[in-house]
Amino acid sequence: MKRQSLVAILLASTFALHGGEAAAQTGGAYPAKPVRIIVTLAAGGSSDIVTRVFAQKLSDQLKQPFLVENRPGANSILGAEHVAKSAPDGYTLLSANTSILTIHSSLYAKLPYDPQRDLAPISMLVIQGTVLVIHPSLAARSLKELIALARAEPGKLNYATPGNGTPFHLSGELFNAQTGIGLVHVPYKGFQPASVDLLAGRVQTSFATVLDVLPHIKAGKLRPLVYTGYQRHALLPDVPTTAEAGIRNAESVSFFALAAPGGTPREIITRLNAEVTRIKAQPDVRQRLLQEFGVEPGMDSLQEFEAFLRDEVVKWAKIVKASGIKVE
Repeated sequence: MKRQSLVAILLASTFALHGGEAAAQTGGAYPAKPVRIIVTLAAGGSSDIVTRVFAQKLSDQLKQPFLVENRPGANSILGAEHVAKSAPDGYTLLSANTSILTIHSSLYAKLPYDPQRDLAPISMLVIQGTVLVIHPSLAARSLKELIALARAEPGKLNYATPGNGTPFHLSGELFNAQTGIGLVHVPYKGFQPASVDLLAGRVQTSFATVLDVLPHIKAGKLRPLVYTGYQRHALLPDVPTTAEAGIRNAESVSFFALAAPGGTPREIITRLNAEVTRIKAQPDVRQRLLQEFGVEPGMDSLQEFEAFLRDEVVKWAKIVKASGIKVE
């Protein structure tokens, strides 16, 4: 009897130990300790600050610290690799962006991880399109007129971006592909020098974020022609979308998202998705995101987000191949 009792106690202890671990893995007790969110860009930028907004709200809702850690370098590859190779237990997350989840796999011949296999999307935090702006010295007052100008003088008009392989560059090449014109890409090392030359008229057009060009639009120094989002931007309600302007399949958006290492239990993924959805519904969060960063809440449905990512990977792969985009 004593032997049977000892065996029973050992079995019960083992079950309790592993059952507790399993509960933590599947979300029953998750999170049971602090969670790290890796930001792949330097502190102080929009990616960092937006992530911190959500991290604080997650900390409040889940009663565990969500700690932001910056790991910049190699065009976001270093930070993404760190998360991709972390334990899939929900305690190391990634503040991912458009490039990490949909573009890098086409731009780089060899990555130290597979974005589609080694990273699991959780939720799209925020989304924004780009606005096509032109220097007012151009005669075009609409997208139709700009296209006519470009076709009349092939190779003369150009567009500025913050660099090769950026989402803004791909926006421009998608626009070229869908309109059949050939705006010439002029890459800069960041948006600031690109903006200087655009305002001076040394380049004629640019694809930019709304918040970066809004003051210049209001001052009459730049003219917006079209917005590449799926619906009009709240801060530019009079600017039509590409679809409204008659250009099909030219939508181009950037986003910040939360992701986890591949293999993270689905229960943890869905739990975090639900918590982020609650945050995006809060009026104070929505107002801050729009006014301070010019971004709007991303889609809530995890299934829709996963399908969106699959489609975006295919779309950008075609554009990268067709345009011959190269990065160093």
